[in-house]
Amino acid sequence: MSGGRGPSGSGRSGSGDEDYNWLYGSGGAAGGRGDGPAGSTGRPEDPDSTRVMPSLPQSGRDAPRRSDPPPSRIAPGPTGPPPSARRPPSTGRSGPRFRLRWLWLLLLAYVVFLVAVPVYAWMKVSSVDAEPSGDRPADQPGTTYLLVGSDAREELSGDRTDTIMLLHTGGGPPLLMSIPRDSIVEIPGEGTNKINAAYAFGGPELLIQTIEGSTGIRVDHFVKIGFEGLVNLVDAVGGIEICPESAIDDPLAKIDIEKGCQEADGETALGYARSRKSQSLGDIDRARHQREVVSAIGSEVLNWRTVVNPVRYWRVMTGGASAVEVSDGTGPLSAARFAYSMTRVDGDGGLTCGVPIADLEVNWDQERAEQLFDLIAEDRTDEVSGDLCTPSGMPQ
Repeated sequence: MSGGRGPSGSGRSGSGDEDYNWLYGSGGAAGGRGDGPAGSTGRPEDPDSTRVMPSLPQSGRDAPRRSDPPPSRIAPGPTGPPPSARRPPSTGRSGPRFRLRWLWLLLLAYVVFLVAVPVYAWMKVSSVDAEPSGDRPADQPGTTYLLVGSDAREELSGDRTDTIMLLHTGGGPPLLMSIPRDSIVEIPGEGTNKINAAYAFGGPELLIQTIEGSTGIRVDHFVKIGFEGLVNLVDAVGGIEICPESAIDDPLAKIDIEKGCQEADGETALGYARSRKSQSLGDIDRARHQREVVSAIGSEVLNWRTVVNPVRYWRVMTGGASAVEVSDGTGPLSAARFAYSMTRVDGDGGLTCGVPIADLEVNWDQERAEQLFDLIAEDRTDEVSGDLCTPSGMPQ
């Protein structure tokens, strides 16, 4: 009869080991217990039996996505210096330090440019022997420059000077004094004549000797500026301001301008400095215009815009160099002091005068003139009164 027990009385078929296969999940296709015929391996599946779950590939939504971060891992401990001591690899530049270094290099290059250009321009300046012969006044305090200008109508080759000025610098305010070219003076070896004839007779040496003999003022440096150079300088600084007290229409000077302050280019400034026929005071007014133009040029040359603008700086330094002559021994520093003083004479800290004269024939007022000459020779320009120093030279 089916379902009988075996001889062992165990009631299970097969070996004793097979009786426990259900416990270990083995022993037949079903791997479980059953009431089937003896020797059958199929048993109903026991829900409580222990199973070994096979590994299956993951797919679907439970699979890890490519964008998911990798699982956290414990990194090995550092073997080098701490992070704070580590530096990124050098790229050859260091940010702000790199830019600051280039800024310093550019600044240094511009300083070299500021020094080199005047040196180059100075090489174009001609020198002339202006040391007079004979007796001269003894050395005097301060420094006195003789400034002369050539008439453009003579194309810079004429022997007579159109402009004669003395610039004195020292302990007091700088003083610029015009000497009318028609002044009648004693010229050594040539008798009595107009003062500008001294240049025609004996060049700068005789002119200096004549001025020193007539004024008692020792001349330390000689500077000659051709009017061609004046035009170049005015144009280099972009023009200057002139302030005619009346309208000027002078065909000989090639000028036609209105009354009042206005900007003037090089040609206009030249005509303004040359004009005398249409002026009520003739040569006296012309001397005043010349002082005005020369002072205005000096102010513009030393303006801060000249230093910060390399193009303007180049044009100013080289513009009039070829049309300038200086005496032997007049170096760049003396020339620089001359240019700086010219910027001050027409302001509150300077004085501009005409030689004291007694009449419109430009005969000198000997008493007033000697007082002014003595103060200049003794470097006491701070004591010069308004009666001695007037724009026209006439007494107030």
